[in-house]
Amino acid sequence: MSAPDWLVAQPIAHRGLHERSRGVIENTITAVRAAIAHGFAIECDVQDSSDGEAMIFHDYTLERLTGESGAVRERRADALAAIAISGSTSDRIPTLATFLDEIAGRVPLVVEIKSRYDGDMTLTRRTVEIVSAHPGPVAIKTFDPAVLAEVRRLAPGIPRGIVAEAHYEHPDWRRLTPKMKHAMANLLHFAETEPDFVSWRVADLPHAAPHLSRLLGRRPVMTWTVRTDEDRRRAAEHADQMVFEGFVP
Repeated sequence: MSAPDWLVAQPIAHRGLHERSRGVIENTITAVRAAIAHGFAIECDVQDSSDGEAMIFHDYTLERLTGESGAVRERRADALAAIAISGSTSDRIPTLATFLDEIAGRVPLVVEIKSRYDGDMTLTRRTVEIVSAHPGPVAIKTFDPAVLAEVRRLAPGIPRGIVAEAHYEHPDWRRLTPKMKHAMANLLHFAETEPDFVSWRVADLPHAAPHLSRLLGRRPVMTWTVRTDEDRRRAAEHADQMVFEGFVP
């Protein structure tokens, strides 16, 4: 399928419209409500629990955002859902299903599946299952081409996108081989993934790979994460949509 029109219609609030100084923390129900109040689409992240549930949480470990420690995937969904989010007066770690119920189709949602690049598709299958049952506008994206290929196989009708950048030098990418980094930076997996859109790092624009995807492949380019005036200029010139945080467009 091609990318739906809603994907480029409204700016996308990165992990919801969060603002820690006001007690609105990323990837929380409170951040969802703030985004909806402004009419923004929402981007979120999913991690898997030990019993295979899709939980809304960015990090692989709990330390940064909660008073707990350890890996997210080492705890059951019910235990994770009971953990309070640091800086919030009410939020706890939500499930993807809870997130979607709160949104209730009022604004679009873009779900990023986090990957460990180990071939485990448990989280991918659960995410697709939940999203497929949701009537509102939802897309799935991921950095991992193998995950995106699985989304394509399981649910070709769900809009899907690849998240990418020009260089994979951060320590987070130590799991990747040089061959994998080259393929991901140059979008060489298109035959397997057939993404409907590309989500590209704003600091790496302009770049040939997203430009050709946009020009020749007619795939819209989403760019992340837009935080400054310079980022906004790059996004306006080289992309069709922005994932933003730290300001209200």
